[in-house]
Formats: sequence, structure tokens, C-alpha cells
Amino acid sequence: MARREEVTDAAIATLAEAGLRGLTHRAVDRAAGLPEGSSSYYFRTRQALLEATVTRMAELDDVGFVPADLPPLHPDALADLVAEVVERASTTNRARMLARYELSIEATRRPELRAALTAVGERYREAAARLLAAAGAPEPERQGRVLVAYLDGLVYDQVAGAGARALSRAEVRASIAETVRGMLGHPSGS
Repeated sequence: MARREEVTDAAIATLAEAGLRGLTHRAVDRAAGLPEGSSSYYFRTRQALLEATVTRMAELDDVGFVPADLPPLHPDALADLVAEVVERASTTNRARMLARYELSIEATRRPELRAALTAVGERYREAAARLLAAAGAPEPERQGRVLVAYLDGLVYDQVAGAGARALSRAEVRASIAETVRGMLGHPSGS
């Protein structure tokens, strides 16, 4: 692993554990097990560290996983795929999601960070539009934006505990299937 990746991975972990206030070059150095000053050598400013962290999260998420030339996709297969993404985001990638939420709030006050997050977010929306197009959605671009917003809320509820209890895997899958079927005009599950 390259040293820059070590630093940004440690920044993700620090954001998830200590929040944005706890994210300092020194804290990142400690989290990465590096000598003091290492992270500031690679990312001179806090802003540079934040932007590099956004980029690293996108690399780790591999949002380019949806090819442009997808074969036709059955709504149930789409629901299964999306439910798996939500499951990973809520469990395996929980720290990354917490870091993303921290950065998203900060981006409301920092236009340059907002620009970095928006660019990454567009990749998610484009991937959702390609999946929906393959499933026969009538307006895949608009619906892709809506699907990503819905999934963001669902993951937030699972990760941050905004609800009274976390939904089970089966409940998440059923909710996603209902949403996808509604978008595709198949409300009965056909």
C-alpha cells in the first residue's frame, strides 16, 4: 500500500472514530502508526487531506463497478444487487460511511469540499442510472438520483441509528425491491 493510501485510510478511520473535530494531521499520523509529520508531508493542509480522503473513499467504494453496456436486468436482480451494496455500506464499510457523513456536513460550509463530494456523488448517480436503464426504467437519470438519495437515507438509518431499530437484511431487501418495482412500473412484483 502506498504511503498516501495509508494516510487517507487513517483519516477515514479517524473521522469515523473522532469526527471532524478529531481529524488533525497528528491524529492521522497516530492512527496510521507513522512518525509525526508524515501526513502533513503528503497533504500540507487540512483541506488537501480532506479532499484526498474523499478521493480515497471513492476508490475504495469502486463506484465504477457498473459497466456502460449492461445486459437487461430483472427488477429482482437489481434489488438483490442494491441490497448487497446497502448491506456492505452498513456493516463492512460502516466506518467509511461515518466518515462520509462527517465530510458531508462539513461540505455545507466549504465549497471546495462540496465540489469534491459532488464529483464523487455524480459517479454513484451515473451508476444507479445505468442499472435502472438496464432494468427498463422510463427515466433512468432522474430515477437514479432518487434511488441514490433513498439509499443514502436507508444507509444513514442503518449506520447512524436514526430509527428505533436497524432493519433486518430481509426488511432492507424487501424495501429496496418495493422501491425498484415502483420506479420500473411493476408495483405487484411482476
